Amino acid sequence: MAEIRNYTMNFGPQHPAAHGVLRLVLEMDGEVVQKADPHIGLLHRGTEKLAESKPYNQSIPYMDRLDYVSMMCNEHGYVLAIEKLLGVDVPLRAQYIRVMFDEITRLLNHLMWLGTHALDVGAMTVFLYCFREREDLMDVYEAVSGARMHAAYYRPGGVYRDLPDQMSQYKTSKWHNDKQVRTMNQARGGSLLDFIEDFAQRFPACIDDYETLLTDNRIWKQRTVGIGVVSPERAKALGFTGPMLRGSGIEWDLRRKQPYEVYDQLDFDIPLGVNGDCYDRYLVRVEEMRQSTGIIRQCIDWLRVNPGPVISNDHKVTPPSRGEMKEDMESLIHHFKLFTEGYSVPAGEAYAAIEHPKGEFGVYLVSDGSNKPYRMKIRAPGFAHLAAMDEMVKGHMLSDVVAVIGTMDVVFGEIDR
Repeated sequence: MAEIRNYTMNFGPQHPAAHGVLRLVLEMDGEVVQKADPHIGLLHRGTEKLAESKPYNQSIPYMDRLDYVSMMCNEHGYVLAIEKLLGVDVPLRAQYIRVMFDEITRLLNHLMWLGTHALDVGAMTVFLYCFREREDLMDVYEAVSGARMHAAYYRPGGVYRDLPDQMSQYKTSKWHNDKQVRTMNQARGGSLLDFIEDFAQRFPACIDDYETLLTDNRIWKQRTVGIGVVSPERAKALGFTGPMLRGSGIEWDLRRKQPYEVYDQLDFDIPLGVNGDCYDRYLVRVEEMRQSTGIIRQCIDWLRVNPGPVISNDHKVTPPSRGEMKEDMESLIHHFKLFTEGYSVPAGEAYAAIEHPKGEFGVYLVSDGSNKPYRMKIRAPGFAHLAAMDEMVKGHMLSDVVAVIGTMDVVFGEIDR
C-alpha cells in the first residue's frame, strides 16, 4: 500500500484553469479535497474608489473592465443607476438597442465560458468553434463603438449613437485572396442590422455543433454529471443568481421578475436545471444562448421599422450633436461643461440591477448632490458563487475542482473590482 498523507497545496494563480488570478489553497487527503480556501485580491484595481473621484459620466469606461467578457452589461447596470437618480427618460429605440446588445453580450459571455470550460475539462475543438462565432460579435461591437471590447457605448439617457448603415469590409491581403474576401464579405454588404440578422440565422446551427460535441459525450458527462451539486435551498441561501441558481431549478430571472427596458414586451423562456450539478448548469447556459438569439431577432424586427432618437435631448446630461455644437454657442457651452465637470446628480441613493450573463449585477450609488458619486458599491454575481467553492468541491477529486471553477463562469475583474 502506498502511504497517503494529508497536505496543503496551492491551486493557482499560475495554473491555466485558475483563470489567471484565483489562488485556491486546497487541503488534500490523497486525491480528495477536504477544504478549499479561495484567496482573491490579485486583480484589485479599486474601481469603486476610482469612480468616487470622477464625474459620473467618466466612470462608464471603468465598467467595461469589470467583467471583461460582458462589457456592455456592466455599463447597463451603472447607467440605469444614474438614470434612476437623475430621472432621465430613455427613448424607446435606445431601449431596444440596449436589450439587443445585452443579449449579444450574453452570447459573447457564454461562448467564452463554453470554450474555456470545455478546454479546462479537456475538449479542444469547442474552444475553436466558440471563438469563430465570437469574432462576428466582436465586429458588431466595433461597428457601433469603434472598440472590439471596451465599448463605452451606453450613456445615461440612451446610447452613444444609432446603428451604422454599413459594415466594414475585409480587403484583399497576403493572407486572403479575392475569392476568399468575397466569401468573407457576403454578409457585410448591408447595414449592421442585416449583419446581426444573418448571424442570428446561422448561430442556432452552431449551437447544435457544440451540443453534438459535448451534450452526449461520455467523457464530458463523466466529468460534469453529479459534480458540484447544489440544492435549491442552498443555492438561495448562498446568494446564487443567474445560471448558477437556475441550474438548481429555481426560476429567477430579473428580465422576467423585475423587468427593465423593454424585456416585458419580448417573448422568451427561462431554462431551468433539475439536479443542480455542473452538467445542468451547462445545459441551462446552452439553452440561454438559443433564447438570446430569439430576443435579438425580435429586437431587429422592431428596430427595422421604428426609427427615432437614441439618446435623451436633455443637453444638461447628454452631449449635443456635432452639427449643433459648431453653430450654436449654447450647445458648445453644454458640450464643454458636460465633458469637463459633468452634471450634478440630485442627492439620494439608487440601486439598479440587471440580469447579467453571470447573474444579478447591481450598482448601488449614493449621491450627495455633487458631480461625483459619494459612494459606489458593485454587487458582482461571481463573488457569491466563488464563496461557495469550499462547499461545492468538498469530497470531490482534485480534477473536479477544475470542472467546478469552469461551471461557475468566474471572471476576476468583477470579483476583485
